[in-house]
Amino acid sequence: MAKLNQIIAVEKGVKGRTQRAVTDAYHKLQKAALLSGISRTYRPKDEEGETLPAESTRVQVKAGDELRDVAAALTKLFDVTATKDWANGDARADVVVEGTTILSDVPVPYLLFLEKQLVDLHTFVAKLPVLDAAEAWRHDPASDVWRTDETQTHRTKKVMRSHVLYEATEKHPAQVESYQEDVIVGFWSTVRFSGAMQAQRVNELLDKVERLQAAVKFAREEANGVEVTDQRVGDAVFGYLLG
Repeated sequence: MAKLNQIIAVEKGVKGRTQRAVTDAYHKLQKAALLSGISRTYRPKDEEGETLPAESTRVQVKAGDELRDVAAALTKLFDVTATKDWANGDARADVVVEGTTILSDVPVPYLLFLEKQLVDLHTFVAKLPVLDAAEAWRHDPASDVWRTDETQTHRTKKVMRSHVLYEATEKHPAQVESYQEDVIVGFWSTVRFSGAMQAQRVNELLDKVERLQAAVKFAREEANGVEVTDQRVGDAVFGYLLG
């Protein structure tokens, strides 16, 4: 069985790794290009038209995956810190959300830690990318990302035309004016992809984080002011938040 000073020594390293994991995920999710994909194919208007290669970009980052990775990293930190604080704290209280006990008999030091972590988690969730409301999205099971229906757009090419301003006479040659005309030469078929999340899901997550924040603050107010037992609280927290 580990001693408290060993847990304290381990906690610093876990905190550093967790902060890096959360920061890396946060920065990736702010890069719209990594979350976006597209597939375009082209066909000329007729057999003599120009042939263009298809274009495609795969979604490199999915918000749901990053959220799960952050949850996994925070779970380790939550558990290590809980093990330390359970051994340290005497004043305890339950964390209850709408009648459901999320955590039981929690010491004050850990409630303070949890409050700070939930502030950071709220910031992270609030910045989760959401699907563009201007598009109609549906989930694509094959690629596990969101996609739009195929749309058709045309491609034009400028062609030189001419028309006669004045017909030729015995004394003067014909006067001809040249001009450019946009002519449809082909069509693009486009499908857009995204690794962002539904706005409804993000709002639901924010609501849960805020409810848990309120419950933790209430528990801290209610709480009265060796060898350690390993605690496993991270799964309970993220089981609620992501469930």
